[in-house]
Amino acid sequence: MADPSSNKAFISPFKKPRYIDSTKPVSQYFYIQAILFSGIVTCIETLITYPTEYVKTQIQLDGRDNKRVYKGIFDCFNSTIQRHGVTGLYRGLSILLCGSIPKSVIRFGSFELYKEQLLQATGCYELNLAQTTLCGLAAGITEGLLIVTPVETIKVKFIEDQRLETFRYNKLVYGLGIIFKEQGIRGMYKGVAATVAKQGTSQATRFWVMNSCKNWYKSDDVEKPIPKYMIGIFGGLAGFVSVLVNNPLDVVKTRMQAIDAVKYKGILDCFIKTMINEGPLSFYKGTIPRSCRAISEVGITFIIYESIMQNWNSRQPRQL
Repeated sequence: MADPSSNKAFISPFKKPRYIDSTKPVSQYFYIQAILFSGIVTCIETLITYPTEYVKTQIQLDGRDNKRVYKGIFDCFNSTIQRHGVTGLYRGLSILLCGSIPKSVIRFGSFELYKEQLLQATGCYELNLAQTTLCGLAAGITEGLLIVTPVETIKVKFIEDQRLETFRYNKLVYGLGIIFKEQGIRGMYKGVAATVAKQGTSQATRFWVMNSCKNWYKSDDVEKPIPKYMIGIFGGLAGFVSVLVNNPLDVVKTRMQAIDAVKYKGILDCFIKTMINEGPLSFYKGTIPRSCRAISEVGITFIIYESIMQNWNSRQPRQL
């Protein structure tokens, strides 16, 4: 073990300090393994829970200019099925699936990269709660800029298109061509500031809640194993809390990415108009369906993520 006195490491108040050889690199194969498994799991989860994402988006778009199409969540489900069949609930799924693996690649790959950089800088074996949250925030911002904004913009437009009598975006490629022709690259990045803020706060909150729960469960025993079902529960809680924290940002993001987003001059203008026309509760539209998806998505994702991490660490232990 390295001499602690020679390391200027920040000692977490939640964990017993253990020091590492900060010059030991992490194999690139860890990142490849982690992101591929995470991406596959995300795709499966998206296939299962996408109807809740569809309904969430429709509810968040409803009520603009005092024009309501749906009476509530169940009315949205029923109306969509009556007009378009069950497949109508999967409108926009293809673009979200296309972005699922790249999103997981960026999210967990960048999180581990930022985490490793902090570990190397501090010389600690593990990060404390604040540092983990910071890495989650940075990872969320990264995925928001590189992947989530264009994917979400296209998804929202495809979902809203189903409210019209005649579809403008009949197929994915055809719809992408229209969006790109009419709005260019800038059209793909509508609501980028709101999206980045939402993704950053989502991941910061989720990693903070997850690690807080893990610290609580382990108490003073840092080696105490956590059952997978508890990881799932902690992950579900993290997903739910993140929805409560940033649903107002998600509502603003959705409206700024809609077909008629040109009527908003920016985030602040969208926020003010929504507040004046619909009141403060409008910022929590879609909370229930979004929570349903976030609880399952984050719970499942963290179970897989923790399993991969444990498997990797057992094969490639750090030098203590």
